[in-house]
Amino acid sequence: MTELNAIELEGVVKEYLSHGEVVQAVKGVTLGIAEGEFFSLLGPSGCGKTTTMRMIAGFEDPSKGVVRLHGQDVTNVPPNKRDVNMVFQSYALFPHMSVWDNVAFGLKQRKVPSAEIQRRVGEMLEIVDLVGRERRRPREMSGGQQQRVALARALVNRPRALLLDEPLGALDLKLRQAMQVELKRIQREVGITFVYVTHDQSEALTMSDRIAVMNDGLVEQLAAPRDIYEAPATSFVAGFIGTSNLLAGTAAAGVLPVGGGKVLVPGHDGAVTVTVRPEKITIDTDQPDGELSTVQGTVGDVAYLGTYNSYAVSLADGAEITVFQQNANDSTTTAERGDSVWLSWQPRHSYVIGS
Repeated sequence: MTELNAIELEGVVKEYLSHGEVVQAVKGVTLGIAEGEFFSLLGPSGCGKTTTMRMIAGFEDPSKGVVRLHGQDVTNVPPNKRDVNMVFQSYALFPHMSVWDNVAFGLKQRKVPSAEIQRRVGEMLEIVDLVGRERRRPREMSGGQQQRVALARALVNRPRALLLDEPLGALDLKLRQAMQVELKRIQREVGITFVYVTHDQSEALTMSDRIAVMNDGLVEQLAAPRDIYEAPATSFVAGFIGTSNLLAGTAAAGVLPVGGGKVLVPGHDGAVTVTVRPEKITIDTDQPDGELSTVQGTVGDVAYLGTYNSYAVSLADGAEITVFQQNANDSTTTAERGDSVWLSWQPRHSYVIGS
């Protein structure tokens, strides 16, 4: 027997009336989210990811389509009757209440016995690493600690799925990175389904089991992080996830001419769009040997970024290629601005979009 998905969307559409015209914010999304999965909806502002999450939560009604939770049709079920909880970027903590009372609030509302409240709140504070801070008020805590209180309050009710809408957006970079690790740890520990909305690709890549990349109300690709990065389904995905070089043209006998050089695309002929990641490319002042993709260009800019250097290289046909070179040895740069250089990479690192 096939295990039921925790969440299913089938042909979900959301339409709004704007200035007398019907606008589709979500354009027929169909996907399934497995039990216990850390699933991210990723995309730029206005792509429909938050609207999609709000339809899962019940805060928005689909114009068309079906929402199922654990096999049950909940399309017309109100939010308070759905077995999900939501965590927002603003945290929405009660400022006059202690950490303990914030976390216990939902259990008290449901009239859970006092001993059970004590046990469950204690367990949850241990999971989110807030033991010893039970009596503090939210204003006495850091942003990361407040975020963990919000998580504990949502999780203590034991929802079957937790929805998180850009919950780390208000934190500084270092704390945000630390909280990404914490969120994944907490998700593994409690073992429930997390659905995470973000526009930050690094967050999605770091935490997710699978990612749905959204653009203009549609899912452009749904796959594991590595697959989305290494084998993007569309030019949009290639450009949105990380930095990517897109090279388009007509291939003949597995060779795509680019800027006076050649890009090897074995098995492909005709019009193609190729993506190659900057870290896959080697930059050198001498022409390389071997069965490699090779192009020649001029260094336009060099940026020192700590762990690596970033080179912007202009080709003869006006195309520009970005190259990342890790700072693994004593020399800080291979080439300087204005230098003529050769770029090369293995044929397997040229991914033909749509192949």
